[in-house]
Amino acid sequence: MGRLYTVIHALGLMLVVFSFAYLLPAATALIYGDYIMLWDFMLTMLWTVCGGALMWLLTRRHKGELSIRHGYLLVVAMWTAMPAFATIPLLMIIPNLSFTDAYFETMSGITTTGATVLTGLDNLPPALNIWRHELNWLGGLGIIVLAVAVLPLLGIGGRQLFKAETPGPMKDTALTPRIAETARNLWLVYATITLVCIGTLKWAGMSWLDAVCHSFSAMGLGGFSTHDASIGYFNSPLIEFVMIVFMLFAVVNFATHFLAWRGKSLSIYKHDAEGVASISLILGSCVAIAFFLWWNNVYTDFTVALRHASFNLVSIATSSGYASVDYAQWPIFAPLWMMFLTAIAASSGSTGGGIKMIRTLVLVKQAGREFLKLLHPAAINPMKIGGQVIANNIVFAVLGFIFLYFMTLASLTFILLITGMDFISALTAVLAMVNNCGPGLGAVGPASNYQGLTDFQTWVCTFGMLIGRLEIFTVLILFTPAFWKR
Repeated sequence: MGRLYTVIHALGLMLVVFSFAYLLPAATALIYGDYIMLWDFMLTMLWTVCGGALMWLLTRRHKGELSIRHGYLLVVAMWTAMPAFATIPLLMIIPNLSFTDAYFETMSGITTTGATVLTGLDNLPPALNIWRHELNWLGGLGIIVLAVAVLPLLGIGGRQLFKAETPGPMKDTALTPRIAETARNLWLVYATITLVCIGTLKWAGMSWLDAVCHSFSAMGLGGFSTHDASIGYFNSPLIEFVMIVFMLFAVVNFATHFLAWRGKSLSIYKHDAEGVASISLILGSCVAIAFFLWWNNVYTDFTVALRHASFNLVSIATSSGYASVDYAQWPIFAPLWMMFLTAIAASSGSTGGGIKMIRTLVLVKQAGREFLKLLHPAAINPMKIGGQVIANNIVFAVLGFIFLYFMTLASLTFILLITGMDFISALTAVLAMVNNCGPGLGAVGPASNYQGLTDFQTWVCTFGMLIGRLEIFTVLILFTPAFWKR
């Protein structure tokens, strides 16, 4: 029980840290002269600070280092508590919004899923739009990683949290010896690229508000927009090109960006086997789908086909979820291929979702090893990716993850089917949630949103977002008897 109090103690501190996120929408409300909104966000900040401080004070005697087991518990607790507190401004400002829908919206933001239940985004107050997109940005690299950089200063070690939250199978790779320094370096790269994205989108023709919001959601690969028509609202090839560039930046491991920046050399990128595979697959698919659309006379001009195929495919494959056209109207092969890519195209250590390209490469390599073993049973064939030997324990972990991934997809899909949802809508909604992509097809396609779901369906999708963002093991391990045994 003492360790649980330690988790609560740490959670309280992290909520206090999270409360400072309300300053940006409060400042936005002040800039736009919306003093009612300013009061709402400042009041929410006060409530969050008080809630976190109360948890911290009541458990201050239990301050201490967390075990790996309780690191997992804290990560899940934080990723469920943050959206709950983040709903307060939405519930105060948007009339008739239920807690279920508000929690879905904030969970979608902080898990960088980008699915929405809101309409009339063009008319939302600027401060509220900033808040939604800031959740995308904070969730992108992980609020836990940010906290890891802060908590050591408060006397709580962070390595267990970092291992629990960091995506991908290679969690022990550190850029620097100290975990807090690693976290700060990752956030430095993340913030710097975001600032460049803001300036570039403003240059491309967006307003400052739109540039900030879409930069936040592009770098987080979250897909939230300030307009119901998403990026299609702008109808600008230049804006779409800029968004493509930065989405591709965000789908690559941020450790690679940091190493390239520190070494002042672009050659780092070509040595990132996972990043090369991700970008090659995405760009190759853009050309192939453009040709497919042109061949099927969806667009009679190949350059127009390439424009729309490239933006929408990059958006879905990177798990962003923007749309410039209703791609659900394309021949079914194209949107289904895009949904398939969202499961595998993102790199580990990026802000994307899905099983990650590194796991895909491990599976492909393992299949090759099995073929070789059938032909040469005595052969010794260690697995290598990018010149790095992959230990068998990582291969087994990847196989276990893939099994749980597909079982999760199947289970959640069947649950939605039981509620009466049609197959395409149920399957693609689950794919979109678990891969943190946003739009699916059918009733939850790019031309609509998740507003029409029942409360039960909404909670199923909310769970899908959480389990996908925390990579399945982190959540499901809490439901095993062994986790709770001493």
